[in-house]
Formats: sequence, structure tokens, C-alpha cells
Amino acid sequence: MVEERITDGRRIAELLSSEIDGREDGELADFGVTNADRDVEPTADGARAYDVTRRDERIARAFVHDDRAHLEFEAGQDAAADAAADVDLRVRPKATRPPKTLVFVESGAEVKRATDVLQAVSRRLEEPDA
Repeated sequence: MVEERITDGRRIAELLSSEIDGREDGELADFGVTNADRDVEPTADGARAYDVTRRDERIARAFVHDDRAHLEFEAGQDAAADAAADVDLRVRPKATRPPKTLVFVESGAEVKRATDVLQAVSRRLEEPDA
């Protein structure tokens, strides 16, 4: 049986949102999706779809492209970069003030790995020197 690979950015962002809001295990219990733009349309540069919060503090924003989604981490940028590389997600820094880290989610199959990145960031934020 051949499964269809999900590569629609909006659908990927929806799957990620469902994972973040729907799972109550581990660090994901502290996460939520807020300020969702239900009418967001994908763009080449990425259109903001929603915010990802941890204990009511925004740590990332989700953006949709035609063929992928990406998370833009505002907190735990180093942890996000390390964790994304560990689970084979494409990652790159964004040279802004303050700096941000972009983690790309290019298929529905990568959604679980993106939640692994969120959990790694959460653990790092709990460290005393974070």
C-alpha cells in the first residue's frame, strides 16, 4: 500500500497544530496554539499561521508556504537548532534582532519530529542557566 506524502504547507501546519494542542504527554502538556489565523494563505516567504506558546509565553510562530511549514523560534534558539539537526529537520538561523531559529517541516511525516524539537526546547528552558 502506498501512502500519499503530505507536502501542502497549510495541511502540515494543521497537523502540527493538532499535535501541539492534542497531546498531553511530556513537555507537550505545557504547549498550546494561540492567535491562529484560520484564513491564512501560503506564501513563498511563509505567512504566519499561529503562535506556539509554552505556559502562556510565546516561544515560536508557525508559518505556511505552498510546500512546507516552518517554526520560527524566539526562545531556546540553540536548543531548537541542535534538536532539529538531531532529528534530521532542516534548520537555519535568522539574522534578526533578537536572533531567531527557523525549523522547516517539509512533510506530514516530519510533524512528530517537530514536536520532538519543541520538547527539547522546553527541557532546555527548564535548565537553571537557560
